[in-house]
Parts: sequence; C-alpha cells; structure tokens
Amino acid sequence: MSNLVDPFGRTIDYLRLSVTDRCDLRCFYCMPEGFNDFEVPEHWLTADEIERLLGVMAEMGLRRVRITGGEPLVRRGIEDIVRRIDALPGIRDIALSTNATRLGKMAAPLKAAGVDRINVSLDTLDADRFKQITQGKLSKVIDGLMAAKDAGLSPIKLNMVVMKGVNEDDVESVLEFCIEHGFVLRMIETMPMGDTGRDALDHYISLQTIKQRLSERYPLIPVINPVDGAGPARYLQIAGTDTQVGFITPMSEHFCGTCNRVRLSVDGTMYMCLGQEHNFSFRPLLRNGIPDDELKEAIISAIGLKPERHEFQDKPEKVIRFMSMTGG
Repeated sequence: MSNLVDPFGRTIDYLRLSVTDRCDLRCFYCMPEGFNDFEVPEHWLTADEIERLLGVMAEMGLRRVRITGGEPLVRRGIEDIVRRIDALPGIRDIALSTNATRLGKMAAPLKAAGVDRINVSLDTLDADRFKQITQGKLSKVIDGLMAAKDAGLSPIKLNMVVMKGVNEDDVESVLEFCIEHGFVLRMIETMPMGDTGRDALDHYISLQTIKQRLSERYPLIPVINPVDGAGPARYLQIAGTDTQVGFITPMSEHFCGTCNRVRLSVDGTMYMCLGQEHNFSFRPLLRNGIPDDELKEAIISAIGLKPERHEFQDKPEKVIRFMSMTGG
C-alpha cells in the first residue's frame, strides 16, 4: 500500500524529476530570450542525492519517473543518473522529455541505461517557424527522432504546444508525420507560467477547437489500448491506423481530480502543483544527513501540501517561476 497519498485521496506514484534548469533552445513560452539567470551547479542535487531521495520515495510507493529539465541531455552524467534510477526497487517506468537536439548521439546510450520511452517537444515541421519559436535547428530534432526510433525507444511522443497565430495551422502536418513514423502526437494548451507564460497566453487556443477541426478530416475513435504513460493526456485514435492523438487541456478542461504527480526541481525543491506555489525543500535535509525514517516523514509532509487544483484561470499572476526552473 502506498504512503504517498495527498489530502484529497489521490495516490502520488509519478515524479517529474528535473536534472537541470539549462536548455540549448529558447522557446518563448518557456524561457525568455537572453535569459541566463541559472543556478550554479553546486545548488543542483547530485546523482547520489537524487538516488537517495528517489530510493526512499520508491519504498513509499513511487513507481514512475519522468526525467526533465530544462533540457535533461545537457546534464553531464545523465546516463549515470538514469542507470541509478533504473536500479531502484519499485521503479517500473523511466521516461524522458527532451527537445531531441542532442538525441542523435545519445538515444542508444540512454536506451541502454534504462530509459523506456521519450517525449519530444516539436511545435512545427516548418524550419523557419521552428527557428522563430525556439532559435534552434529543426534538422537536429529530426535526426534525434530518427535515432530514437532506431534505438528502439517506444512509444515516441511528440509534444506540440498549439498557439493561436503561431502554429495552429501546423497541427495536420505534424500529425501526418506521426502517422508516417508511428509516433504519438500530444497537443498541449498554453499555460500562464511566469512572465513568459503570461505572454504566451496571448496565443491561447482551446484544444476543443482543434479536436473539432481534426474530427472533420480524420475518423477519430475512442482508444481501446492507450499508450503507456502516467500523464494527463486524453487520447483518441485515428481509425485504420495505430496513431493516437492526445489532448492535454489544463485550461479548457482541467484534470486536477486525477493528478498523480509532483515535480522535483534541480535544486531539490518539490512542487506539488504546476499552477500553485506549494513547495518543500529537500536539499538542506539531504545535505544535513537526515535519517531515512525522518526523510519519509518529510516526504509525507510535502505530499500533504498538494492543493486540490491549480488556479491558472483564477489567479494567473500567482505563479512567477519559469517553466524551465520548475521542470517540464
């Protein structure tokens, strides 16, 4: 029986672990142009500290870990961190979120280390538009995706933040790309995370609108066997194919009632909700040599701070941190 149960009866068995707040892209809805206010590495949790905290959480009921950033592949020693997590008793699923720019060389080593599946951020297949959104090169992402496919990572999910006036007309081309390569498409509504997120909210479009548009072109049917995962996407399948389309709708149709996750930032701060500031700092406890029994009590206290729901619509000014500093 899990000890990781929040005040509203939700079992928390999924941790999104940020291993860095650095990134080699500059997506405007995540990190502002020219932003360099990164914490210095000595403030980051070490591999030993990550292993210890997650090991205790696994004893208490943690089963799934998603490694995020920033861009997790810029973290030196990322394969070692994955191997350590994979070796923890109780952890049965390790996923990784990446922009894929470094995946060409790292897909096979990450697979060997224990990564089961990946999510790749990809908002457009237009190279010029991609550069406008991210300041990066689309070709590196495509090369990374093909390397991941060759390495046997599965499923491969493409995360597309759909933005009015930016890339809403790219949805069909990205979906066709997924059909061609056997990938899963997950579309995400923009969220007001920090100053950058509030700017991005100017581009908000409800995915209910996109779902209706796709249903007029593709035969969308209920999913019998949804792709493995612990996230909040609601899936439909294109009839006659294996392609699934996920809709992540924190704004138009929130999923707080079934939330099973917390986030651990690179500095050891656990955030209970993406849309609230409730948090608990584990780094001082770990560095002061807290015994396991007291660490378990601290984890239970942290989970006890988890709110019932986010307040993106009600208090969009409440969250002031950047997405890259929280963990994607």
